[in-house]
Amino acid sequence: MTVEAKKETLGFQTEVKHLLHLMIHSLYSNKEIFLRELISNASDAADKLRFEALSNDGLYEGDSDLKIRIAFDNDANTITVSDNGIGMTREEVQEHIGTIAKSGTKQFFDALTGDQAKDSELIGQFGVGFYSAFIVADKVTLITRKAGSQEATLWESTGEGEYTLETVEKTSRGTDIILHLKESEKEFLNDYRLSSIVKKFSDHISLPIVMAKEIPAVTDEEGNETEPAKVEDETINSASALWTKSKDELDDEAYNEFYKHVGHDFQDPLAHVHSKVEGTNEYTMLLYVPARAPFDMWDRDAKHGVKLYVRKVFIMDDAEQLMPRYLRFIRGVIDTDSLPLNVSREILQQSKKISTIKAGAVKKVLGLLEGIATNDKEKYATFWAQFGNVIKEGPIEDHKNKERVAKLLRFASTHANTDTQDVSFEDYIGRMQEGQDKIYYVTADSFTAAKNSPHLEIFRKKGIEVLLLSDRVDEWLVSNLNDFDGKVLQSVAKGQLDLDKFDTEEDKKEQEETSKDFESVITQIKDVLKDKVSEVRISHRLTASPSCLVTEQDAMSLNMERIMKEAGQDMNMFGMGATKPVFEINPEHALVLRLKEEQDDTRFADLTRILFDQAVLSEGGQLDDPAEFVHNLNGLLQGLLK
Repeated sequence: MTVEAKKETLGFQTEVKHLLHLMIHSLYSNKEIFLRELISNASDAADKLRFEALSNDGLYEGDSDLKIRIAFDNDANTITVSDNGIGMTREEVQEHIGTIAKSGTKQFFDALTGDQAKDSELIGQFGVGFYSAFIVADKVTLITRKAGSQEATLWESTGEGEYTLETVEKTSRGTDIILHLKESEKEFLNDYRLSSIVKKFSDHISLPIVMAKEIPAVTDEEGNETEPAKVEDETINSASALWTKSKDELDDEAYNEFYKHVGHDFQDPLAHVHSKVEGTNEYTMLLYVPARAPFDMWDRDAKHGVKLYVRKVFIMDDAEQLMPRYLRFIRGVIDTDSLPLNVSREILQQSKKISTIKAGAVKKVLGLLEGIATNDKEKYATFWAQFGNVIKEGPIEDHKNKERVAKLLRFASTHANTDTQDVSFEDYIGRMQEGQDKIYYVTADSFTAAKNSPHLEIFRKKGIEVLLLSDRVDEWLVSNLNDFDGKVLQSVAKGQLDLDKFDTEEDKKEQEETSKDFESVITQIKDVLKDKVSEVRISHRLTASPSCLVTEQDAMSLNMERIMKEAGQDMNMFGMGATKPVFEINPEHALVLRLKEEQDDTRFADLTRILFDQAVLSEGGQLDDPAEFVHNLNGLLQGLLK
């Protein structure tokens, strides 16, 4: 069938041009990875065809012998990597190669430093795939035909800003990538060099990778040719699924190279677990913890993670049923013998066997992380810096494993007073004071705001450690994690503090006398702030600040309310409305003592509002009327000048 030719020249997305330039220069010292990346993409294309063909056998077009072919041409100065996988339509070529439609692209470019060594790690972690061809080629030609389609597409570019798309004819489905090598890269026009690279990086690919091999003619003793010279395919990789091998057959290098294929990453993983479960529900899992967080980790539509295989046949790579959201950074494969090859997403959602596999996978991952946390604190610190915020979703999402996940959590605290999150609940409990039965914490929108919170003053005075929570997810975490190991989690900014056991009898007597002494002041403050507060009381948590805001024990925290509002949530929709805080005053502070002595009602009201607004600012809140605050403050300062 003849197809109508249609050719157009298009410009690369700006990010692609930037990435190509950076990649060619930053990854040049490791240039042979271009072959690994192209083979990895070809393998994925074959996996996708296998899956699609389960419900439409006609996509094989009479050829179900899937393989990857590598060829080189000394005269043309080219290397060709071909596959007979799923192929692409013209639109898919333009979408996948002309643009980088990845969440996190901006953050990626913002993170680049100009240091080639550091940037090469970032570039590799972002995943360059097809673009790695330009490390060794000054022109790349791609010819592809989608399985089941009659129309093929030719894509071509020198990688300098533009590419052409043309409708062509191609008899076989799949994709051919032709690399027109730079003059300086002729070393790759060698079968031994190419096969060595395949052995090094891609031996684990379960698909046969073949190269043409010349078989010389066979002659008899008299020199007569008995068999003519011929060319036949030679498989140059082991072509067996790596995860099916025993651990004894595999070393760290083999595990790491497989991770780079399945995780589309350039860096070695942080850790892995390889396990086989036997019985009525048999499955093998090879799961990895990456060394760095992927840039699209916060993209809820990201379609990668753990690949599901059934008897070594790829089924899908975005099966959320295999791993909970809080472990979405895990990469690897799960291969089961217990499901039919034609399993659908709907069946997966309802399958008890999948639920069992998922539970087993989560158990293995949590066990792996527990082992790292116990035996290699430095490595765990690396893990936490990359994935801590995601793990904090665990107690919210996974009630069955809430306690196990809680043991993995790490926080900053007043113990070290640094923003390093390295304090576990067990560490905290080990340092609790005699008689202390609660785990105290404070939440804020930044570490600085948390460590400087006025709510910490009494705790510092009494030497009681407080966890400093400043990640957004922390508010949801403490809303869903009420206790740990029998110890209740208590916000220092909520309710009445239960610190009586740490007070002397003299302290208690003094507090009672102070409360009586300030009864009229409290009544007057209530009159001034009647629309803004639910209660006014003497504070037993302040030692240096004049005032603070406290929420009732079961109310939404002021920080959480602020987060919800910033997210555009209408609090009235939830029947909550704005939380009216409790206003606490420090009876020993000079400003409060001045307030107690103030006889002028107007000045009393102005000073009260200043103290309230200061408390709002200390909580990281925004003032309803900043101009009024400035006016009242200026009036107070002017009074001091008289």
